Amino acid sequence: QVTLVESGGGLVQTGDSLRLSCAASGGTFSTYVMAWFRRAPGKEREFVVAVSRGGANSMYSDSVRGRFTISRDNAENTVYLQMNSLKPEDTAVYYCAAKYSSTWTSVTGYTYWGQGTQVTVSS
Repeated sequence: QVTLVESGGGLVQTGDSLRLSCAASGGTFSTYVMAWFRRAPGKEREFVVAVSRGGANSMYSDSVRGRFTISRDNAENTVYLQMNSLKPEDTAVYYCAAKYSSTWTSVTGYTYWGQGTQVTVSS
């Protein structure tokens, strides 16, 4: 059983940056593909980005590519999401997710989820 705890959300202005963190416990972190999803008000949850188990590969949604960067520290059991040039449409609850798999290119199959952290971008 893997437990994920996100942190780092907050209220920022358009163009600002935030760094989210997700600390994992209860499993062998390096065996899990990690990802970030988000749910905006009134919308369904959407995929944001995923990173492979070793951290060398990542896949971004079109809406964040070039502005967001995912990274992971397997020694610290933590995955990060650096968010730059934030826009009001990035406002959402951001969720960290994990799956015991080597398939980082699929947006499905995530079995462990954090409780979410709120990111609000004001215009």
